[in-house]
Amino acid sequence: MKQTDRELLRELERGIPVSERPFLEIGERLGITEDEVISSISHFKDEGIIRKIRARINQRRIGINANALVAWSVPPDWDGFLRLSSLPGVSHCYLRKPVRGRWDYSVYTVHHNHERDEVYENVDSFARSEGITDFIVLFSTEEFKRVPAVRIDENGDELI
Repeated sequence: MKQTDRELLRELERGIPVSERPFLEIGERLGITEDEVISSISHFKDEGIIRKIRARINQRRIGINANALVAWSVPPDWDGFLRLSSLPGVSHCYLRKPVRGRWDYSVYTVHHNHERDEVYENVDSFARSEGITDFIVLFSTEEFKRVPAVRIDENGDELI
């Protein structure tokens, strides 16, 4: 990977400027044209180097203060993953092996809403509709980290 590509990835990780021509600004910082920035981003996406570009919202600043991990114990043949992951406010849905007799939960979702009662209502409603009786709702009280797990400066050399 060219040094310019690495520098562009670093710039993208820092965030896209809020302006009429953000890719022009990035290009000026890197000494390349706006078209080169856009072309490189397209290439990164085509090659699977980046998956998408999206806004990252500070949810607590806009009033979304009820953030919870919900652990679900579902039957082994349960097929409700798409229904569960499609619930409003669900950002993550994943499967893990349970530790039978200690922690019998195998499905995990992360829910975000304005109030805890709204999270409980959504979870309870879904559980009733699916016949799930064993789940636990764990609310977060503080956020410690909110950055991608893979960053070009920290571990990009091994991945590219």
